[in-house]
Amino acid sequence: MQKIENWIGAVVVKYRWFLIPCLIFIALLSANGMRFLEFSNDSRMFFSKENPQLQALEALERTYTKVENVLYLLAPKSGNIFEAKSLEAIEFITEQSWQIPFSSRVDSLSNYQHTKAFEDDLMVADLISNAPSLSPQEILDIKEIALAQPMLLNSMIDKKGSVTAININIIKPDDGSYEIEDVTTAALKLDQLMKDKYPFLDVYLTGGVMIDAAFGEAPERDIRSLIPLMFALLLFLIVISLRSILATTATLLVIIFSTITGLGLAGWMGILLTPASANAPVIILTLAVADSIHILVTIFHQMRSGTARHKAIQESIRVNLQPVLITSVSTAIGFLAMNFSDAPPFRDLGNIVAMGVMSAFIYSVFFMPALMAVLPIRVKQGETEKSKAFTLLADFVIGRRTAIFWSMIALILLTSSGISKIHLNDEFIKYFDHSYPFRIASDFSAEHLAGLEIIDWDLDSGEEGGINDPEYLRTVENFANWFREQPEVRHVYTITDIMKRLNQNMHGDDPDWYRLPEQRDLAAQYLLLYEMNLPFGLDLNNRINIDKSSTRMTVSMPNIGTAGVLDLERRGREWLMTHSPDMTTYGSGLSIIFSYISERNIHSMLKGSIIALVLISFIMIAALRDIKLGIISLIPNLMPAFMAFGVWGIFVGQVGLAVSVMIAMTLGIVVDDTVHFLSKYQRARKEHKMNPEDSVRYAFNTVGSAIWITTLALVGGFGVLSFSGFQINSHMGLMTTITIIFALILDFFFLPTLLIKLENKK
Repeated sequence: MQKIENWIGAVVVKYRWFLIPCLIFIALLSANGMRFLEFSNDSRMFFSKENPQLQALEALERTYTKVENVLYLLAPKSGNIFEAKSLEAIEFITEQSWQIPFSSRVDSLSNYQHTKAFEDDLMVADLISNAPSLSPQEILDIKEIALAQPMLLNSMIDKKGSVTAININIIKPDDGSYEIEDVTTAALKLDQLMKDKYPFLDVYLTGGVMIDAAFGEAPERDIRSLIPLMFALLLFLIVISLRSILATTATLLVIIFSTITGLGLAGWMGILLTPASANAPVIILTLAVADSIHILVTIFHQMRSGTARHKAIQESIRVNLQPVLITSVSTAIGFLAMNFSDAPPFRDLGNIVAMGVMSAFIYSVFFMPALMAVLPIRVKQGETEKSKAFTLLADFVIGRRTAIFWSMIALILLTSSGISKIHLNDEFIKYFDHSYPFRIASDFSAEHLAGLEIIDWDLDSGEEGGINDPEYLRTVENFANWFREQPEVRHVYTITDIMKRLNQNMHGDDPDWYRLPEQRDLAAQYLLLYEMNLPFGLDLNNRINIDKSSTRMTVSMPNIGTAGVLDLERRGREWLMTHSPDMTTYGSGLSIIFSYISERNIHSMLKGSIIALVLISFIMIAALRDIKLGIISLIPNLMPAFMAFGVWGIFVGQVGLAVSVMIAMTLGIVVDDTVHFLSKYQRARKEHKMNPEDSVRYAFNTVGSAIWITTLALVGGFGVLSFSGFQINSHMGLMTTITIIFALILDFFFLPTLLIKLENKK
């Protein structure tokens, strides 16, 4: 290996004028693929096609039509929706909503299909018609009807009559003509029109389409704001650390080339940018600094000792090639392990970063030293204040090694104990902070109406036309009533409410007949009569399947989190198993899929983390050619993740989708400092025949500065990511930052004392 290191150093210096343009050409050629990059704005991007919950949802949608929605919430400043001007606004927005592209159905208080008996006929009509002409008594009648209807209460209107909702179903055609921008633009225009036309109303806009739009907006926001901030921070850190404009320029070129190469290759491969994978540029920018810093610090260290520039470059490559290669490969393995994730965006993130990291290795080892060989860099000879500081730190650690060793053990145990307080939970609405208007609207909906979290139940009767069977209807009714008794449930939409109302209508609107029909043929006749009177766009196809063998029941909740959703779904399934085993089924819906994804991802990533750990361990042992050192390296590599999880458990407690990929991701990152420290320690032991204490001093003096600088860069980069308005990114950035800080503490205090303790025993 030493011959290869010497040979590569000589080649880089000798063929510097060939390597520089050649690698620039490769970077530009790769970057050309960035023109193929596209943003994905589908909230279902987080689920693989093999996801069983996604498959169940798609089966449900094939039966009852697949829809997305746009949801408006109107709240009069007076606190009363039942005023002529407010009802006029509801009527207006209902009519205008049909103009939104791809709208297939509009449900509101105004077009609610109210039924009543007229002699022997069933009359079905809009609840509100020509609002400006309504008398006060007619408005009171409308209020009484609306607040008495289970289908409307807490769904279309709150109990106080102060907030109402207008829901627009959007059907995405399969011909590829659907463009979310068309829908969101039209929805936002109508939102603004309502605010201008009816200033006495507070208007809120949310719904599935707006959530999808936010998923597309989040990566664009982060790229616009975080990358410039990260770049500026890195520039500042590099300048104050290297104190050389030319070295800073060379380092910046490496991180720029690494980033555009990773993104360009992603474009050539057809990888979509999502809120998660859009983090790749920030992460590559951060990680690409490390290799260059280690090589540059050694070059400057050699030149301060009086070594000529070209010889210093060759020596830097000789002593750094192995650890830089190990750290690059280990980091790439850690990110490639994210391919075990059940969420495709994390797979894409891992692949893009892995390509960027390996590109950074090539540019750091071949391009940057070649560039330094032609640039007129000069370094003042002599020991720097920074070197003196690390000499003092080494003496402090060695002199108090026993106390420090046991203090580190105590710190590891204390922080890791917080893992017991961690629980799985996510609130996908809270993936976005309050800088997104739809988040404010969603919180308002959860506070006043049913909220956006739902569980859909496909209740099969087992026979064609079976939904008219009185026994089936009673079971569905009992199931719905059981849900209504649950404290977390706000609304239940079931066909039995329509059946009871029709039965009452067909008995002269007598309240005593507000119950389910007791004969199958009557139920079938009522339903047929009702469907025949429904206007276009308001049929029951989204509630009843074609052969009328099953119905769809929707249970709505406010933001109760994934743990709450899963618990409610489990209890509902148990109720079916107890009271109607033949109808037992699993609940479905986006809330269910998001509820399962964190748990599924943790299980899949655990496998990926173990494989990454085994591979990295073999690489460390093979590279260091020392089984003991390879095993020792696992402690400061694994412990930071456990300590970070423990701190997260103590102060946050809740772990969701973002944190589920942390072990595999950080495993490759924290290897960097450990590898460089052990590499220098081992070189001191073998090449310079030093004892363990002096070897630790040598490692601190030669690599301590580089470890400090790269850690600052990593903390800065992932710290910037923690300011993202997208929670998955911010949690990922914050958790990684905590892990890296713990890694630095262990590498500077625990690893040296552990090495001395074990080596002296030997």
